[in-house]
Amino acid sequence: MASKNDRTYLESHEWHKIEGDLVVIGLSEHAVDELSDITFIEYAKESGRIAAGESFGEIESVKATSEMYCGIDGEIVAVNKAIVDTPELVNDEPWDGGWMIKVKPANLDQVKSLLSQEDYDAKS
Repeated sequence: MASKNDRTYLESHEWHKIEGDLVVIGLSEHAVDELSDITFIEYAKESGRIAAGESFGEIESVKATSEMYCGIDGEIVAVNKAIVDTPELVNDEPWDGGWMIKVKPANLDQVKSLLSQEDYDAKS
């Protein structure tokens, strides 16, 4: 399944999309398809500073449990509480309604250093 070209990616399958002065982070459709039915999401961190490469929570499916990672330095300003109550939203809408967190970046240029859509597709 192809990724979206308006985002950048981590090899661990999190997408990063610039929206105004924030970066929205979610899980790629490829990862969602690999995990299959997502049953549980837990945030280890719901606000405050986060560093590139730091985990902000776990996602659990019928197949596996995986950490979710942030690819930039910044401050978590919002988490998607809807996916905690209804984790299947991530299966249904990985690109939109299934977003995970919103981060106010310390340096917006960090987003550009993540994998492009083409590079991500080649690795996944």
